[in-house]
Amino acid sequence: MKELILNFVLGVFRKPDFWSKQEARFISLCDRIKFKNILSLKSLIALGFVVAVIPLFLAVMYAAFGMRETSALGRTINFQVFEQTKAIRLVLQKTADIERKARLFVLLSDPALRQPYEQQSYENTRASFKQAQNALLKLHIDNKIALLVNELSEKENLIYQQIIGSAGENNLKLPVDEAFQGLRESSSSLSREFESYVDHEFNELRSQSESLEQGLLIKGAVLLVISFIFIVILLAILSRSMRQLDAGIRRLGSGELEEAIDITGPSDLRYLGNRLEWLRTHLMELEVSKQQFMHNVAREIDLPLESIREGAELLANEAVDESSSTRQDIARLLCSNVDKLKTVSEELVRYSQINAKPKMNSKQTVNMKYLLESVIEDFQTRLQSKSISLKKLVRPVEIPGIQDQLRSIIEQIMSNAVKYSPTGGEIRIMLRDSGTQLELEVEDEGPGIELTERSHVFEPFFRGKAAQCEDNIEGPGLGLAIVREYVTNHQGKVDIIDSRQDQHGARIRVQIPLTGKA
Repeated sequence: MKELILNFVLGVFRKPDFWSKQEARFISLCDRIKFKNILSLKSLIALGFVVAVIPLFLAVMYAAFGMRETSALGRTINFQVFEQTKAIRLVLQKTADIERKARLFVLLSDPALRQPYEQQSYENTRASFKQAQNALLKLHIDNKIALLVNELSEKENLIYQQIIGSAGENNLKLPVDEAFQGLRESSSSLSREFESYVDHEFNELRSQSESLEQGLLIKGAVLLVISFIFIVILLAILSRSMRQLDAGIRRLGSGELEEAIDITGPSDLRYLGNRLEWLRTHLMELEVSKQQFMHNVAREIDLPLESIREGAELLANEAVDESSSTRQDIARLLCSNVDKLKTVSEELVRYSQINAKPKMNSKQTVNMKYLLESVIEDFQTRLQSKSISLKKLVRPVEIPGIQDQLRSIIEQIMSNAVKYSPTGGEIRIMLRDSGTQLELEVEDEGPGIELTERSHVFEPFFRGKAAQCEDNIEGPGLGLAIVREYVTNHQGKVDIIDSRQDQHGARIRVQIPLTGKA
C-alpha cells in the first residue's frame, strides 16, 4: 500500500503538465457551476483552509476512534486474562490441596488411626476443587486449556476412586504414586498452556495496535496527499492570476500598451485586472494626446523658424553688402538660435515617439561589448579633437533588448561625457556581467553633478549648473531623459553615483537585467 501511494505521488510530480491540466479543469468546473462571481480571493483562502483542515480533522477522528477501539479491546483482554488467571491459580491451588489431602488419607489408611472427619475433609476439598473448575470453564477459556482442565479432573477422579474403593481394606497399599505424578504433570501442563495463552493474547493485542498504527499512517498520508493536491491547485490558480497581474504591470511600466490586460481567477484579482486595463487605455489616450501635441507644437514652431532663418540669412547678406559687422553678428546669432530651436523641436518629437513605434518593441539578443566598441569608434573624431583618452574595462555581455535603443543609451552617455570632459581629460568605461544584470559605467573628469541635482538630471529639459555655466555646452536637456526612458523599456535603472576616490567628475551607471525581467 505504501509503495502504491509513493508511486502515485511520484508519478504525479513527473508530469509537468499535470498541474496546468488540473488547474484548467478546476477553472472550467467553477465556470460551469457559476462560481465565477463568488470565487474571490477571500473565498479561496477560506476554501484552502477548509481543504487543509478537513483531512487533518478526519485523520484525528480516525486516530481517536482507533485509539478508543484499541483501548476498549485492551481493557477487555486485560479483564479476561485477570479473571482467568485468578481462576487458574485457584484451580492449581485446589489441585495441590487435593493432592495433600489424598496423600494424608493414604498415610492414614489404617481404620484404627483414621478419624471420621478425615474423609469428610477430603470430600470438602474435592468439592472446592470441582467448584473452582466449573468457575474456570464458565469464563470461555481456550479449548486447549479446557481440555487440560478436564484431563486434570479425570486424573483427580481416578485418584479418588482408587482411594475410596480401597478404604475398607487393612494394610492399604494403593498404586497411587503414579496417579499423583500424573496429577502434578497435568497441573504443570495447565499452568504452562495458560502462560502461552496469555502471551498469545497480548501478542495479538500488540499486532492489532501496530496494524491500527500502520493503517492510520497510510490513511493520514492519503488524506494529506489529497489535501496537498487541492492546495496546489488553489495556489496554481492564484499564482496564474498573480503572474498575469505582474506581466500586465511590467508591460505598463515598459510602455508596451498595445496588448490588452486580461486577468483570470478570483473576482478580486479580476477587478484589479479591469482597473489595470482601464489604466492601460487611459495611458494610451494620454500617449496619443502627447504625441499629437508634440507634433502640433513642432509643426507650429518649424514654420516660424524657417521664416526667421530666411530673414536672418537675408539680413546677413545685406550686412555683408553694407560692410556692417554688427548686423552680421546679429544675423549669425539669429541663425544660431534658430538652429538651437530646430534641435529642440527635433529632440522633442523624438522624445515623444520613444514608445510610439511598434517595430522598436521587438527584442533580440544584443552583444553589448560589440555595440559599445562600435559607438566608441564613432566618437573617435570628437575624442581626438579634445585629446581625451579612454580607459576601458569591458567584458563580453549579451542581453535581450532593442538594439537601436541600447545604442542610443550608450551614445547619449558618451556624448555627455565628451561634452563635459576638459581637454586632455580621461573617460573611464566599464562593462560587465554582475551575475543577474548588465552593468555599464561611464565616468568623466568634468565638473560633475551636485547631489541636489542628481534626482532631476533625468527630467526633460533640465540643465544643471555645470551646463548653465559653460557657454559652449549646448543641448535641449533631453538626452538623459531619453536614456531613462530607454533603460525603463528594458526593465532596468540608471543612476548618478559617487565618483571614485580622488575623482570629481560625473559617474553614470546603467543596470539592465540579463533575462529581460525585473
